[in-house]
Amino acid sequence: MRKASFPKKIIILVLILAVPGFLYYLLTAKGKNRYKPLPFYGPKEVAKTGHKFHGKFIPDTIYHKLSDFKLTDQNGNEVTDKSFDKKLMVVSFFYTGCPNVCKQVNKNLSGLDSVYRKNKMVRMVSLTVNPEHDTAPVLKKYAAQFNPGPNWMFLTGDTTTIYNLARKGLLVDALKVDDNNFVYSDKVMLVDAEKRIRGYYSGTSLTDLNRLNEEIRVQIAEELRKVDKALY
Repeated sequence: MRKASFPKKIIILVLILAVPGFLYYLLTAKGKNRYKPLPFYGPKEVAKTGHKFHGKFIPDTIYHKLSDFKLTDQNGNEVTDKSFDKKLMVVSFFYTGCPNVCKQVNKNLSGLDSVYRKNKMVRMVSLTVNPEHDTAPVLKKYAAQFNPGPNWMFLTGDTTTIYNLARKGLLVDALKVDDNNFVYSDKVMLVDAEKRIRGYYSGTSLTDLNRLNEEIRVQIAEELRKVDKALY
């Protein structure tokens, strides 16, 4: 029985290793972008800089980016925007007193975390909208039920920073109604290595989370292509 299962393990290992490489090939083969890149979300500006294409000047586009921030993770460590330089961010909002939706979103994200917990390019970020109650120790106790990997951060901080990051940075709702009720988005956001929003997904939808999984792979391939271009 052991000998019969060995080839299956080899096939599974080959598939795991081959998928990211295949996506990278699709993006880079023969210098053509054969896999459609993800869109950019948020306001855009036309820059004064640009490049020429067939003799015509094409201005660069300045895309919306997350601004600077300073927060604290569930282990009491300081986390800033610099902590995510050259990393992809999968961002969501919650609070520990949330009865149903938050637990469903985080349960779904735990499956995604298990896929990418060893990937150095991907960071999972869950931000509380009730930082006055959800201190680092409270977050650590809450997070334990989801068995987070080392790259999944549950973050708290001051209310102004978190709400500004939600509304002005990630362009989603975050509002305190009273001590027990909050208005917040159940969306999960994919942010690229330059802190630009590349996707929105319903955290309660497994269909959307499967799409997020695929688009994380696409974005990883895009980031690898940037490195490849920089080398040459």
